[in-house]
Amino acid sequence: MTEPRLSRRRLLAGAGTGLAAAIAGCSLGAPESTEETDPGPFPTEFEDPPDQPLEPVADTELAAVYQDVVDSVAAIRTETEVSTGGGTAWVLDGSLLADVPEADGEDFLVTNEHVVSGVEEAFAWFDDRGWREASVRGTDLHSDLAVLTVSGIPDSATGLSLVEEPVAVGTPVLAVGNPFGLTGSFTTGIVSGRNRNIDLPQRDFSIADGIQTDAALNPGNSGGPLVTHEGDVAGVVSAGQGENVGFAISAAMARRVVPALVAEGTYEHAYLGAYLTDVTPDIIEGNDLDVTWGVYVDSVLGSGPAAEVLRGSQSETTVRGRRVPVGGDVILGMANDGVHWPTQTRERLSAFLALRARPGDAVDVEIVRGGERQTVTVELGRREDAAV
Repeated sequence: MTEPRLSRRRLLAGAGTGLAAAIAGCSLGAPESTEETDPGPFPTEFEDPPDQPLEPVADTELAAVYQDVVDSVAAIRTETEVSTGGGTAWVLDGSLLADVPEADGEDFLVTNEHVVSGVEEAFAWFDDRGWREASVRGTDLHSDLAVLTVSGIPDSATGLSLVEEPVAVGTPVLAVGNPFGLTGSFTTGIVSGRNRNIDLPQRDFSIADGIQTDAALNPGNSGGPLVTHEGDVAGVVSAGQGENVGFAISAAMARRVVPALVAEGTYEHAYLGAYLTDVTPDIIEGNDLDVTWGVYVDSVLGSGPAAEVLRGSQSETTVRGRRVPVGGDVILGMANDGVHWPTQTRERLSAFLALRARPGDAVDVEIVRGGERQTVTVELGRREDAAV
């Protein structure tokens, strides 16, 4: 559901009772007047609220991790002319931006691009510390990452660090966020899979190097941290796509994208310019391949980087009653800057482009063409709205 746009004064007046309903997208009722008024400046100085009764704290490892993280996680409320929405964001540890002059000692929050896409105003709610006005510093559609600046981040909201090494399948993790507007919620699970391509609704491309988890993720969790038991961020929650199946953007992706969003407001992804599919048993038989894995090149865009370098399907054949493309290259691996990256699947190839290459790089591509192995070189382009 959508709700009428609320003025800043009405937002402040309803902050104590309206958070859950606002973030969940439920109506808070019609405004008293439809006349547009000047809301005045949003506060830029803040004081701590009165002391609250002590909350019970469980004496467990999970509770300790939660207590260390929760103050650094904010609920995000967004507004447009016709509706409100929301999600989650978290304070980034400044060490990642040590070499970014544009950071200039500011505090930044990380969230999803789809949480703040197209918004006119945004606000951040820190647990029991009230609302702060937020502004979008940078967004990247193709990684679903965004960076916000927020005035007056509470002292208790210390920055969270991204893991430096990929987390293994089976690693215990917890998600802290605001599902259905229930602030400060956390769920637990494990890393269920790695190297996933994340598909988001109404987008014709995938996000590479995703993390799969069975921690419960619901509307409102988007943008929140998926945290290890050491308190480091393994991924940025992006989507819950079924019972016990959720996805997060990897810390490795965030490490590449976030500094660029702070410095320039955008990030440029490498682009190959070919439509690809995983090698299947039918493709193996139809093309008489002597390999049992790889990425098949179905077609090449005539104006893309791979044009006149890679070869797409030349015709079709029938295997067990199914039409199968034949004659296209099979990509077995890619190399850049001395790193060879086997491409057993399209997910692995996407991860190479996302994490090991940049626009303008000349990458070596190991292929099978006409039954023979060879290496060709492709100068990668800049990905815009294309999916390949």
